[in-house]
Amino acid sequence: MAILNKEEAKAILQKIINLSKAESVEANFGGYKGGNIRYARNTVTTAGEETNTSISVTSNYGKKSGSASINEFDDAALERVVRRSEELAQFSPENSEFMPPMEAQEFKDSISFKQSTADITPEDRTKIAESSIGPAKAGGVIAAGFEEDYNGFNAMMNSNGLYAYNRSTSMDFTVTMRSEDGTGSGYALHDYNDISKLDAAAASERAIKKAVDSQNAKAIEPGKYTVILEPAAASGLIGNMMWNLSARRADEGRSFMSKKGGGTKLGEQIVDERVNIYQDPFNEANPSRTWTGSGLPVEKMDWIKGGAVENLRYGRFWAKEKGVQPKPFSGRFIMDGGNASIEDMIKDTKRGILVTRLWYIRSVDPQTLLYTGLTRDGTFFIENGKIQYPVKNFRFNESPVIMLNNLETLGKQYRVDGDMIPVMKIRDFTFSSLSDAV
Repeated sequence: MAILNKEEAKAILQKIINLSKAESVEANFGGYKGGNIRYARNTVTTAGEETNTSISVTSNYGKKSGSASINEFDDAALERVVRRSEELAQFSPENSEFMPPMEAQEFKDSISFKQSTADITPEDRTKIAESSIGPAKAGGVIAAGFEEDYNGFNAMMNSNGLYAYNRSTSMDFTVTMRSEDGTGSGYALHDYNDISKLDAAAASERAIKKAVDSQNAKAIEPGKYTVILEPAAASGLIGNMMWNLSARRADEGRSFMSKKGGGTKLGEQIVDERVNIYQDPFNEANPSRTWTGSGLPVEKMDWIKGGAVENLRYGRFWAKEKGVQPKPFSGRFIMDGGNASIEDMIKDTKRGILVTRLWYIRSVDPQTLLYTGLTRDGTFFIENGKIQYPVKNFRFNESPVIMLNNLETLGKQYRVDGDMIPVMKIRDFTFSSLSDAV
């Protein structure tokens, strides 16, 4: 029963709405079939498939709410979960920010489902692993990787007439290659809705080259450097910035978007004018569902345009408080890029550092969006347009806002963790210390 179509899910949810005795009720229904394969030390270690389907019911009395979940769907089970949510609601404290369920909305059909991903088999996953392990063995390096795929649906219905449904697929592939002496490391990742776009062999070859080339790294002095950030390096910093475009945090003075003395920086230019970041649930490269968990429609929206903040994210409660329309973030974003490749940027760099990946990113100061973390899996010194040698990893201290003000070049886009991120060349990126980690 893992995957239900729009009408099948609607029929079950309608039973729940009909059973309810609460002042209002909302039910969320989801199911999926997923699979994975994992390998380490050039050998498959685990593989499996999983299916699951569940319903969560939230009953409301005034500003009091209670939720219960179940994964049985006969009439008796549905009544039990409804009554349990009603019972819990009666004992719950009032929520001062309670918002009643949304009224009926118009939702466009998403394009997040791809049949190729839904049809993946254990044999297909085995071929993905083989296409990575084989080249690793031939190249004298050690591979560790993971492929995971998802095929599922989500639906929601409430007592105010709203019904939403979405079918989606996704897959993620990551691989780390290590040299046999343990001094070199390379990394590659890909994620798609459509698994037919995955070229695991090509990704693995890139990681192998990084592992071989990064052996016996040299230590150089920390400081401010021109950097070329591959998308896996830029993704975490840009993503953290996007999740912090909250109107409420800005209004309450808790954000980098807050102005001293009150007000927000909405409409102000905060980064280089070449920076454009937006969401588009119908973008072929990273489509998303067309509604949020609270039942708000998701539309194309500019967040940063020409370097200026075009919109801030408003949830339903804060939008009501401020007398504006809600502005939901889809959870995925697209940052415009340029035509330059990584190789083009290297040729155009007199002195700098190529960064494959940033990880263990942690917040230092939310008011300035200052973050710290480490480079990983291939960091290289560039001089006179060529990679000269690998360097030891660094700890960095940097803000994506400062980083995007120091933008020199935007390159080609790549999808990373569901977002579209370009290669970036940045001046004066701050490395604070060295790390012995590979």
